[in-house]
Amino acid sequence: MNLIVPCALFMAIGCILAAGCVATTKKNTVDPFSNASDNRFNTTNKSSSPVKVSMSVSITGFSSPSDLSVVLDNKTVGSVNRTTHLDLMVSEGDHTVMICADSVCVHENITARFGRYLNVDFSEQLHREVAKAQPTARIIQCDRNGNTLSVEVEFINPSIKDIQMSAVVSCGYSYIDDRTNVKMGDSTRRVVVQNVRAGERITKRLDLNFANGKSINYDYPVLELTVQ
Repeated sequence: MNLIVPCALFMAIGCILAAGCVATTKKNTVDPFSNASDNRFNTTNKSSSPVKVSMSVSITGFSSPSDLSVVLDNKTVGSVNRTTHLDLMVSEGDHTVMICADSVCVHENITARFGRYLNVDFSEQLHREVAKAQPTARIIQCDRNGNTLSVEVEFINPSIKDIQMSAVVSCGYSYIDDRTNVKMGDSTRRVVVQNVRAGERITKRLDLNFANGKSINYDYPVLELTVQ
């Protein structure tokens, strides 16, 4: 009986020591791939920004009464005039730059390369294209109020000099005469004269008068333009 107790005691102590060794081993275990994993992610997070190229847009040789918008790749990025140019930073690659002076638009395709400064001046193109454009006028809208037809006329001068523009606005119409109840046909017209500066648009309103009557029906006004 006395021998059995010590043996059981020694076995219990041995089990406790074995368990302690196992626990210690698990606590001190190190993943050999943890540092490699961290370094890999650190390397992946490094990103480089796209290269930018300096570009200047100008119209130094073209006189415009107002600032002209600069459009880069279908997006307005600023404006220029004869004394002020526009500095931009663009990414490397192909781009399209455009400037419009009223109804005249010019554009240029450019290629941006690192280390190369771009200077785009539209003066010569604007002079050439504006010289081709002809002064014109158009009827924007018309509204009838009783026996009066109000007409808005827009005069457009895309040239590089001031001009005098005159327009004849006429309109045919029909009506029933108040006295005779007979359907009549007639026309009304009016002349408007306007001085238009180079590169400007001006809207002028005028009234056309119909004869007294009822059931008035009218055609859309027509315009004849003369430039002096």
